[in-house]
Amino acid sequence: MSTGWGPREEIASLADELVAARFEAYPIEASLLGLPGPHHRLTDYSVQGRQRTKNAVLAIARAATAVDPTVLTEQERITRELIVQQAMALVAEIDVRSEEFSVSDGLSSPALWPLIALPIITLTDGELAEGYLERLAALPRYLEMVAARQRSGIEHGLAPPGFLVRAGIAYVERYLGSRQDPLGAVTAQEPVSGFEERRDKLVADVVRPAYARYRQFLVDELLPAARPDGQAGLWWQPEGETRYAALIRVHTTTERSADELHQSGLAILDKLNAEYAALGKKVFGTSSIEDIFHRLRSDPVLRWADGGEMLHAARQAIARAEQAVPSWFGQVPTDRIEVRPVPAAEASGGSTAYYTAPPLDGSRPGIYYLNVTDAPQRYRYLAEAIAFHEAIPGHHFQVTTARGLSELPLLRRIAVVNAYDEGWAVYAERLADEMGLYTDDVSRLGMLVQDSMRAARLVVDTGLHAKGWSRERAVGFLRERTPMAPLEIEAEVDRYAAVPAQALSYMVGRLEIQRMRAGAQAVLGKRFDIRAFHDVVLGAGPLPMSILDRVVQEWATGLA
Repeated sequence: MSTGWGPREEIASLADELVAARFEAYPIEASLLGLPGPHHRLTDYSVQGRQRTKNAVLAIARAATAVDPTVLTEQERITRELIVQQAMALVAEIDVRSEEFSVSDGLSSPALWPLIALPIITLTDGELAEGYLERLAALPRYLEMVAARQRSGIEHGLAPPGFLVRAGIAYVERYLGSRQDPLGAVTAQEPVSGFEERRDKLVADVVRPAYARYRQFLVDELLPAARPDGQAGLWWQPEGETRYAALIRVHTTTERSADELHQSGLAILDKLNAEYAALGKKVFGTSSIEDIFHRLRSDPVLRWADGGEMLHAARQAIARAEQAVPSWFGQVPTDRIEVRPVPAAEASGGSTAYYTAPPLDGSRPGIYYLNVTDAPQRYRYLAEAIAFHEAIPGHHFQVTTARGLSELPLLRRIAVVNAYDEGWAVYAERLADEMGLYTDDVSRLGMLVQDSMRAARLVVDTGLHAKGWSRERAVGFLRERTPMAPLEIEAEVDRYAAVPAQALSYMVGRLEIQRMRAGAQAVLGKRFDIRAFHDVVLGAGPLPMSILDRVVQEWATGLA
């Protein structure tokens, strides 16, 4: 721990120490960001390893709390608060022990995450290439450690429900059955002696047998011990209510209770009916919610012909957004983005879409992954809203803006704040309507469908984890209250069950940003400038909602 410096130097050092501690805990993150780090290592999910991480970040939080904020600049005070929030969020995540029950979601399951993350690391030099091979060699030991923690989860009453274990088994089987192993397609940008031969041998002789053994663990040990499908959430686990409340604070960065969020979601769904009725009258000639939902679900004209058509539409929407953003933002990043299909191993049970940020070294673009599996069952009208969410003016725009804030500490540029990240992306979907980016009223209906899903998440996530809902009840609620596609409904519910509270961050964050905007407009009146507001929200890097609220208020009152 740093000592002997003044408070301003202490804060800067502590911010860097927290980043280093996070990279030590999650070394793949450093590789994905294109930053120096332990590029040969995987996360240590042992009890001892998690405790070391917890002890390290708690010490950093205590040191930051001890610094007198009155001697700091405003930016340094923000950094100090962010250090504490990020440290305590990591502690909360460790205390929940999700590695003991997370088996199905590729973006959160410790066993499955390497299959997504390792193939997209850009091996720009020999060190990264050799580190990649070392990681492949380490995967058997890593998967054994994950399995050991999940055995411990059984003993502690943390076993996942059977439907998630079956989803995890199916995920591994898709990987093992894939014609081209994604781990075997990774190349080195600089010549490395025997890289391809060593890579192929490790994948065939080491990695794939290790995943086959992990699948057998899921089949032979975890599935027989799984909870019934009706016991889908944390509510059924020991101290589930307390652990879920902690995750709500982590993911929303607010003090809202599960009950408050549940009721908020129901109220938003009710309000959306008026917008559906107005657009439905124009598009379908009816204002009946039941009839509108039926048309959205069943009209074959609203389905895709194939995956190529989906990818083309996404690229077209992004190109239009790129042309429009200078009128709505003062600062416009220029980082490239590519649209790619979701990898085959995760597509069947995976998300509709997700975004992977570019590394800081610029070695590859940002990537918008779009799930094109079973394209004829997916809806055309969602394409634009999802593209605006994942790419521009959503995630890609926000993330690359933050990465470009070189005057701020690295922590301020890469902090993990779901309410900010996802809240901005959902705000971007509605902002795109103000920007005139939706091509027609059918696509604007897609915007409402996305709103329905995010509002329903508040109800279903809290239903599963705070009220004891079954998977069946959650699926039934989404079928009744949203026009989502059946294949997406089941995948969404499984995601909420597998990653408690994360889905709350989307609508909560958007509501907070909208509230801040309304407050600034009330203070500034005709002097309110939407470009300046957006630059303020994006110009401080990802922040918890309470800190961002103060930043926006101080900006508005300073101009009034």
